[in-house]
Amino acid sequence: MAVERVATGMRWAEGPVYFAAGRYLLFSDIPNNRIMRFSEDDGHLSVYRQPSMNSNGNTIDREGRLITCEHSGRRVTRTELDGSITIIADSYNGKRLNSPNDAVVAADGAIWFTDPVYGIGGFYEGLKAAPEQDKHNVYRVDPKSGEVKVVADDFVEPNGLAFSPDETKLYVIDTGFTDGPDNPAHIRVFDVDHAAGKLANSKVFAEMPKPSISDGVRCDRDGRVWCSVGWGDPNEDGVRCYAPDGTLLGKIHIPETVANLCFGGQQRNRLYICGSTSLYAVYTSAQGALKP
Repeated sequence: MAVERVATGMRWAEGPVYFAAGRYLLFSDIPNNRIMRFSEDDGHLSVYRQPSMNSNGNTIDREGRLITCEHSGRRVTRTELDGSITIIADSYNGKRLNSPNDAVVAADGAIWFTDPVYGIGGFYEGLKAAPEQDKHNVYRVDPKSGEVKVVADDFVEPNGLAFSPDETKLYVIDTGFTDGPDNPAHIRVFDVDHAAGKLANSKVFAEMPKPSISDGVRCDRDGRVWCSVGWGDPNEDGVRCYAPDGTLLGKIHIPETVANLCFGGQQRNRLYICGSTSLYAVYTSAQGALKP
């Protein structure tokens, strides 16, 4: 089960999502303003969408539709089955979102997403602009009304997020360390009340070894937490796997900074890893949770 580099040629690979129906992976190449498509059956790499509004995080909903966080669009969109694009969220309290980063979809159809300011900090991965939101929030979009609500407002820079397999817990990464050495580089975990659309009982799940930070996170069917590591000590570049209680179980070393990851393959046992210029893959003894 060696790590393979299955595609290369990106500037910054991010936001992978696997579509089982077509056996392909979509992922963002943020500075190149495109979404790439990797076909699992023959290893072919192609451009799925360009321009992509500097897309970052992607996920899939229960109806097989692509959900995308766009930096330069400063919005969360859904690609309908006919290819048209629906805006899910682009503002809160009458002001534009900062730059949506990553999203997950709950079983009830609610879309939860993070909104740091990375996409408006310059022109490399978006369009430079002043933030309009006072805080860097985590939001929930109600599946029936479409109302956008804040579910957490105490992050420095909320980033990747993932539900536990039973969706009773939500893991959210804080990459605030990028803004200052005293800021967090950790994963927090919350209890989720889906009926009320609320989070509670926040606690730190795992600390990253500064100056490295984590960016993306996924869970497997047994509740283990897999997260990316990069931007710091090259010896830490790769993926970390934690037990549900926060115990570090192991590491997968990658020769590049890793931004994000997801499970794919016909048995959901192939871990796809976005490592800066390249897409890596490794078969594991775990299966990804059957949730986005």
